[in-house]
Order: sequence, then C-alpha cells, then structure tokens
Amino acid sequence: MTKTSKDGASTRRRFLKTAAAGAAATVAAPTIVQAQGPISMRWQSTWPAKDIFHEYALDYAKKVNDMTGGDLKIEVLPAGAVVPAFGLLDAVSKGTLDGGHGVLVYHYGKQNALALWGSGPGYAMDANMLLAWHRYGGGKELLEKLYASIGANVVSFPYGPMPTQPLGWYKKPMTKVEDFQGLKFRTVGISIDVFSGLGAAVNALPGGEIVSAMDRGLLDAAEFNNATSDRVLGFPDVSKICMLQSYHQNAEQFEILFNKTKFDALPEKMRAIIANAVDAAGQDMAWKAIDRYSKDYEELQTKDKVKFYKTPDSILQKQLEVFDQVAEKKSAENPLFKEIVESQLAFAKRATQWEQDTVVSRRMAYAHYFGPNAKKKS
Repeated sequence: MTKTSKDGASTRRRFLKTAAAGAAATVAAPTIVQAQGPISMRWQSTWPAKDIFHEYALDYAKKVNDMTGGDLKIEVLPAGAVVPAFGLLDAVSKGTLDGGHGVLVYHYGKQNALALWGSGPGYAMDANMLLAWHRYGGGKELLEKLYASIGANVVSFPYGPMPTQPLGWYKKPMTKVEDFQGLKFRTVGISIDVFSGLGAAVNALPGGEIVSAMDRGLLDAAEFNNATSDRVLGFPDVSKICMLQSYHQNAEQFEILFNKTKFDALPEKMRAIIANAVDAAGQDMAWKAIDRYSKDYEELQTKDKVKFYKTPDSILQKQLEVFDQVAEKKSAENPLFKEIVESQLAFAKRATQWEQDTVVSRRMAYAHYFGPNAKKKS
C-alpha cells in the first residue's frame, strides 16, 4: 500500500469515528429531555374549599397549567391542608409550599405596611386603581423592598381587584359610631386598628372560623368580604343584618405567592407565562365576581331573608378620621410605611382627580332604567 493510500485510510477511519460519536450524541439528547418531565408545584390557598376565593385560586392554577401545556402543574390545596391560613407566607418563604393564594393583609403581623395593599380607604382609589399604582406608580418596587425587609424568600403578584367590602354582619343596624363601643368584632389588617379606634374589641380570625365564633357568642359581629363568600360561609345562619359600604377595605386585592428560589429556577418562558396568567386571571376574576356576587346578593334577600342597610355617613367619616390617625402613628414608627403612604397619596391625587372629572355617575342611568319611576320595559 502506498503512503497516499495509507493516509486516505487513516482519514476515513477518523471520519467514521467522528460521525459515530455525533450520531450517538444525537440519539442520546432526546432521552435527557424526556427524563425531566413536567414541573409540579404544591400550593395552598388561605380559603376554605367551598369559598369562591378558593375557586379563584383554582382558576389561576388552571390558566397556568393550560398555558404551559402541562409543563407546569400547580395543585392548589384549601386552607389548613398544610398550614393555617395565616401561616401561608412563612410556608412559601421556607419552601414548605411552592406557592399560595391569599391577601397581603394576612401578613400584617410580619410587617404592618403590607396591609396598605388593600386595608383602608385607598385614598379614594378603588382596588383597580390601587393595582394601577402597584404596576405603574412604584408599588411593585416598594413591595419587593418590604418583603426583603423581613427576609421573605417570595415573589409576589397582587391581582384581582375586589369590590368595596361591606361594613359587616350585625345583630342590629349600626346607626352611629357609639354602637361599636365594646362590640366583639372580627376584621384583619389595618382595619383592626380602625375598628379598635371606633371602640370595638377586635379579634382577627381566618375566614373559615368566623361564623362558628359568632354562633358560639365569641363574636358579636364580623366582616369578611362579599355576598357570595358570606353566603357560602354561613353568615345568614347567624345574622340577618348586613351593613353595606365601608372604608375599612375599600381597595383590596388578592396575592399570588411563589417561593423565590423555585420561581427563579423556572425557565424564562415559564416565568413569562406565570406573569401574564396573573393579568388574565385578575380580569376574569373581576368579571366572575360581578356575575356571582350580584346573584347571591339577590338570593340573600329573597331566600335567606337578610336585610341590607347602607352604612351611615357619620360612621364612614369617622373611619376616615381614625384611619388617618393610625397611618400617621405607623408612619412615625415605620419608615417603609411612610414611604408607601406618600407614594399612594401622590398617585391617588392625580388618578382620582382624573376619575372624578371623567367618569359619569351611573346613578342617573340606574334610576332611569330600574328606579321607581322608570318606564316598564317589555
């Protein structure tokens, strides 16, 4: 064999070795991808399984599961399945749970400024406007700073604007501020301080424990949230008087929590789906709330024989005055509380001015179509 033919044979052997190695790598690669499988997350809500709020948590999880094509599977358990409702933040931060669904005011005991996401009058903003402040007015960055201040290893997504919450359920109509003196009352967040300032003896309880406490006489009165939740939780069984309209939680929203370590480890595409699912679920929740709350509001009156009363202006005005006193005191004690209040006030001043000048009141239209003097429509 000549030198040239030997060189050619050597070259062919090297080529065949390289090609074989490449083919082996090509065959092996899909096996590695398949071995990874879908990512599973175990969540807990802060709501009983029968509450519409737990349904909202399931709605969000389904959106993520569907949008990822099953690559991420979130399982949502009801309150108490792993930890008590008020233990959600710690459980998610430590990784006991991968995530959860609740409200920021439930973390009031960890850092009182967290309650400014929904507990109080919202400085004349509704919940959707408060979420606008969060997204575009600096709230998101302030919330990250708040969680860092308490060492919480979480990623938080406030979402789902709630309608104004009732003043609550009582044994008799509340006609004046003095009616709150010594009243054993349930609420949460800064509302604890507000109702205490009105004279009530306040006890903070999770939603699933309120009705049984009223039934046993441990509470004289309580507030929770809306016609659907209140009806399902059994409020009409222990009270037939509900006072509508209040400033104690005028602009609340929900919170979706992820353990930060686990969230950051997710692929970028999956994190983007999660964030966009928050927006989709928030709007869907608002639509569902209008449908379900209005139906249950009607049935509370017709089937459960509940009587609704508007909260007197004198009580509403006193709530605002007490809230201002509470906010001033907590701002002096907590620099982050003060920073958030100032940020909300600056955003609310221009946002509510725009709203008051621009949005027409619907009262005239309601009276025209449905009021006592409205023409009967066929």
